[in-house]
Amino acid sequence: MPEGPEIRRVAIRLAKVLAGRRLEAATFAVPDLEPYGRRLEGRTVQSVTSRSKALLTSFDGDLTMYSHNQLYGRWFVVRRGREPDTNRSLRVALHTATHSALLYSATDIAMLTPNEIAQHPYLVRLGPEALDEAVEWREIVARLRDSRFRGRRLSALYLDQGFVAGIGNYLRSEILFDAGVDPFLRPVDLTRGETGRLARSTLMLTRRALATAGVTNPPRRVSTLQKEGASRRDYRFAVFERDGAPCYRCGGPVRRVEAGSRRLYFCEGCQGSA
Repeated sequence: MPEGPEIRRVAIRLAKVLAGRRLEAATFAVPDLEPYGRRLEGRTVQSVTSRSKALLTSFDGDLTMYSHNQLYGRWFVVRRGREPDTNRSLRVALHTATHSALLYSATDIAMLTPNEIAQHPYLVRLGPEALDEAVEWREIVARLRDSRFRGRRLSALYLDQGFVAGIGNYLRSEILFDAGVDPFLRPVDLTRGETGRLARSTLMLTRRALATAGVTNPPRRVSTLQKEGASRRDYRFAVFERDGAPCYRCGGPVRRVEAGSRRLYFCEGCQGSA
């Protein structure tokens, strides 16, 4: 499933062709939403933003389309009149004079009023957005010390969108490795220095993934690996999907375990034993 940085990049791409532009046509292949096709014609798209793994496309007249890609949903942007090469099922089509934004295969789509957005069961439970520049590392420290979160294992906590929004499976492994903390400790077990380091890594790695389209390794390491002929798959991550490979820091083997029914990668030498 795409994580926060990937969904934010989709929002940025959609905003470039939709924001501030008038919709000439809109269609919905979702029975409950079909009437909105005609209602949206002629309206202006005010913004396209993301919250965690959800997209919010706002139109004038106080209507916002909520969409969550889940596992299979995907947005395409094409020139008006063209169709992407895909066998997916079209769910939403938004057409301006020059472009079409097309959502395929997603099933979690709704049209919401401002009051409904404020009460939406997914949105209302989200923690601070790691990608928002207004969120500072001290806010993450405060949440790590919060009674709601401090007693939970980090391996579980870092998949909870109510703790910090936008972090998913690959970022969990990469953040915990970057901070050098044991995935199976709890925030209450960390020293003050470890807590601060983890908070900083949480924001830095998530924002780096946004800027680099998902590359979390440090730029200098990436550059070195590229010069050595490494593929993107090989230089993208520090530990994620590197089971058995040598750790870039200590040379010990990267391990893979199951945590929360999801793959977790870590270095026992750098982060402690599971």
